[in-house]
Amino acid sequence: MRARDSSVNTVRRSSPAYRTGGFWLALALLLTLAPRLSYADLTTARQAMEDQANPLMLMTTSQGSIYVELLANEAPDNVARFIELAEGQVEFFDEVANATFTPRYYDGMRFHRVLPDFVIQGGSPSYHPLGAPEPMLADEINAIALGLDRLPVLNEDGSINPMLNVGNQEEFAQRVLEPLYRELGVEIVSELDSAEDDIVTNLRGLTVMRLYEYEGYAYRSDLQTRGISRGTVALANDGPNRNGPEFFIALRNADWLNGRHTVIGRVVEGMDIADRIGGMAIDPTAFNPQSSVIYSIRRLN
Repeated sequence: MRARDSSVNTVRRSSPAYRTGGFWLALALLLTLAPRLSYADLTTARQAMEDQANPLMLMTTSQGSIYVELLANEAPDNVARFIELAEGQVEFFDEVANATFTPRYYDGMRFHRVLPDFVIQGGSPSYHPLGAPEPMLADEINAIALGLDRLPVLNEDGSINPMLNVGNQEEFAQRVLEPLYRELGVEIVSELDSAEDDIVTNLRGLTVMRLYEYEGYAYRSDLQTRGISRGTVALANDGPNRNGPEFFIALRNADWLNGRHTVIGRVVEGMDIADRIGGMAIDPTAFNPQSSVIYSIRRLN
């Protein structure tokens, strides 16, 4: 049974508690005093990599170390941005200070959203004093490689494909019918009767890929894409082509997220640490001092 909250959207807060003048001083103190916990093994991490030429990142957290192999060939633009943010190569202008900064973006941030047995999520610009980098990046997803072009929205028995993770009729109307109506040009209720045959015909032939395209997702055929499974590192978003710094690590297979999130990497060592971080639910709408801290993310090769 999937968790009711089983999406991975970006988190917005109106007044982040971290946006204070003492943030950088507090962060420097935190990094100075942080214990150098490392339960994962670098040698094992390198051995587990699919391609030694891929970037290998060390994510040091308050719970231990997580090693991530970034998949540069599968999402080149988003992987490059992730590395640039981690290494302090992206400029941010602070209007209050009237100055430009190039921070190591993830240092001192927290896993602000945790759903046990689903995801741990970090890097929200709403929790960073400098906000989000601009511009947002486009999705890098190959829906055909994921098989979404062969998955029907409705099964032969008329049931909804579980891939969509639709829990009730209201969600079905919002997720499936409304995009279909827009595509068919049905704008008012009175037009439903005259368009009924077209609606039924299109619904029976509708694939998951086509439905997502109705929602605004655009796919690429020149990239290889893998599904979201346990250990996958992917980008959270609030819609198509809205990729920023916020990322998540999947704690379980989550095929219903396929085609909606750009995959940038995979954990090659330290999933026990990710599981430990994911052991306690964290509400993203309220600061929780018990949430796990990302001390740093650094490239090792």
